[in-house]
Amino acid sequence: MARYRFRPRFRRMALSAIATGVGCVGVGVAAGGIVALVGLGAAGVLMGAGYLGSPTWKIEVVTDADGLTVRSPGRERFRLRWSEVVKVIAAPSKATCYVNGGSADRSLLVPGDGAPAPYDIVNRAALVDEILAKVTPEKIERVESLEHVTGGAKPS
Repeated sequence: MARYRFRPRFRRMALSAIATGVGCVGVGVAAGGIVALVGLGAAGVLMGAGYLGSPTWKIEVVTDADGLTVRSPGRERFRLRWSEVVKVIAAPSKATCYVNGGSADRSLLVPGDGAPAPYDIVNRAALVDEILAKVTPEKIERVESLEHVTGGAKPS
């Protein structure tokens, strides 16, 4: 059994929003309490912290000999047996793939370079390799990039 945890893809942007927000609050307070500047800074801090503290980062993909499970603490979002996979579109060179489980609520995007997703997955290359090893070859379509296949939109 292997576990692959979701993580924020835009950590640096969130940290920048927090740092800029703190700076705006500091300047606003130092300049005599400029309400707009303090409010704007506080909004940046809250948005950055909200993104980094999102419960999404507790979601994980768990794989075993029978299939994969996407779950969060206390809740299984879905279980997909390897035999139930309809199709996998994979760009192994970019460590990305889309696992079609027959419906959107039973499918998984493992986002790599160029894949549109607000999250990343820890050790995604190993997850993609495992998916490609466990799904029957006739269900796998290998491509250079998911962007090319989807036009930049998430596959369905």
